[in-house]
Amino acid sequence: MQPNWAEATQETVKHLSRLIQAETMNPPGNELPAILMIKDILEREGLHSPGDFVIVESAPQRVNLIARLRGDGSQRPLLLSGHVDVVPVEREKWSRNPFGGEVINGEVWGRGALDMKGFLAMYLQIFLQVRRANLPLKRDLILAAIADEEAGFDHGSKFLVSQHRELISAEYGLTEGGAFTIPMGKLRIYAIQVAEKGVTWLKMVTKGKPGHASLPHEDNAVFHLAQAIEKIRCAGHLPVHITPTFRAMVSKAATQAKFPVSIFLRGLSVPWIVSLCLKFLKGYPKTLLTALTTNTCTPTLLHAGQKTNVIPAEAFAHIDCRRLPGQSPEDVMREVLAIAGNRISLEPLDTSPGAAFPTDSPLYRLLEEETHKLDPQGIVIPMMMPGATDACVYREAGITMYGFTPGRLPEGFPVLSLAHGHDERLPISFIESGLPVLWEVVRKFCAAL
Repeated sequence: MQPNWAEATQETVKHLSRLIQAETMNPPGNELPAILMIKDILEREGLHSPGDFVIVESAPQRVNLIARLRGDGSQRPLLLSGHVDVVPVEREKWSRNPFGGEVINGEVWGRGALDMKGFLAMYLQIFLQVRRANLPLKRDLILAAIADEEAGFDHGSKFLVSQHRELISAEYGLTEGGAFTIPMGKLRIYAIQVAEKGVTWLKMVTKGKPGHASLPHEDNAVFHLAQAIEKIRCAGHLPVHITPTFRAMVSKAATQAKFPVSIFLRGLSVPWIVSLCLKFLKGYPKTLLTALTTNTCTPTLLHAGQKTNVIPAEAFAHIDCRRLPGQSPEDVMREVLAIAGNRISLEPLDTSPGAAFPTDSPLYRLLEEETHKLDPQGIVIPMMMPGATDACVYREAGITMYGFTPGRLPEGFPVLSLAHGHDERLPISFIESGLPVLWEVVRKFCAAL
């Protein structure tokens, strides 16, 4: 029996508003109010701790909740994971209270509406609907409301994987990052996240001859650093690499696009064609193609000197590099050095591994099938996230993770600029269109039919 989706949508909106009203900015990190709210919802449904859910604390106010609906154990669990922490806000630049959770003109406003309290509210609703339907399950359904996704994962997924792996151990998992409408000209793209880039933060150091600023000379560490950064800017991008995920993406897109776009898309599996495109593309298309086919290198912090009238002996910049699956930190450093020249040295600051998952698994095929039903005229593709989520952490626990938070967005809705942006909000119509998709995925994948 199908749930009443109108009622389920309104209930999800109510839960989302409450989640937004729980201020969980990270930093400093204080997920407890949101976790207690979810605890209250579960208890009202007749679920109890520790049999049905548990709350685990990594530090004061830093908590995670894991709930479970048990199946017959014939297949391994499915994990639905969503974080409750949000990035900080500049309150004076918002049109409304960023923690008001107000419903205005069919949209729920507030920090986290898109990233990712709205998606977590949808996961929670599906979890509740499965329980209410008393759906017989062949695999456990696990709901994880977690901390610290926005600031390094230490109090969330890393804590769970290292110290409470038995709570989240699953064969497959879903998290944020895909299957919502992305307009591309006249096309509507629905990208299911199957990979994400790794992180390599570098310190780029240059040295020179110190001295009095009244006696300028060319062996100035600041000049050397500026020249190295300018070489990186002028190069445009690091070398092109075609990953299996990118090849699968353009192949899937080509089979759904019309001539001549289909021919162009097939050509993007050839490195020299991508390099040629990067020479002529401008704006967001160039930015996106660069991110999907190269290791990226972005200067973010500069430092040199202690006093205005002293030429410093050393200057440095922090470089945020995002590397493709299959590329190592050493590969990235080698590519940067080849462009920036031998006047610099590179020191690794931090790194995370990235992740890539198969596009031929039973769950991925089901996600693709149900997303096509959401929008039969849309183009459904696998996608690599240029940034990072905690999918890479769950991979260490042997979980195959997909970014799947489905829904149709109204034409012109600026989804890509609102996540982490001012006036973040989520249309109720998105929730209304996405809940049935999530239900069918969970029902078909988990139910003992």
